[in-house]
Amino acid sequence: MSLEILQAKSDLRDLIDSYATLTDAKKVSEQMLLFTTDARFKVYFGDQLVSDVTGTKQLEEEFNGHVALVKRYFTANAQHVVQVDGDSATGVVFSQVKMVRDEEGQEVLTDYSVQYHDVYIRQDEKWFIQERSSHYIIVEARALQG
Repeated sequence: MSLEILQAKSDLRDLIDSYATLTDAKKVSEQMLLFTTDARFKVYFGDQLVSDVTGTKQLEEEFNGHVALVKRYFTANAQHVVQVDGDSATGVVFSQVKMVRDEEGQEVLTDYSVQYHDVYIRQDEKWFIQERSSHYIIVEARALQG
C-alpha cells in the first residue's frame, strides 16, 4: 500500500470522526462543511428509504429539525473500510449512535447500530463526503432510570 493511500485513509478516518464529533456537539453548520455542496444523504430503516436529501442547504434544515428533538448524542465509530482511487473513494463506516430525547417527561434513550455507505471526493487537497447512505440495522429504545 502506497504512502499516498495510507494518508488518504487517515484523512478519511479524520473526516468521519469529525462528522461524529460535530453530531455529538450539535454543530450542524460546521458539519455541513464536511460535505460537497451538492451532497446526497439517504436514510434507510431496514430496506425502507425514509429520507433522501440533496444539497447542504436542505441537509442542514433536515439536521436542525432532528437536533431540536434530541437532548444529547453519543457516537462511537468502529470499522472504517475504505477503497481509494485517486481523488475519489468509497467507504463503509460502522457506528453506534445513542440519542436521548424527552418523551412525556421521561428521558428515552434510543440506541442505533448504523452502517454508513459513503462516497468521498478530494477537492483542493481536502476530502469531503459526496454521498452518504445511512442504514439503521438495529434500533432499540428504552426509558432511562434516575
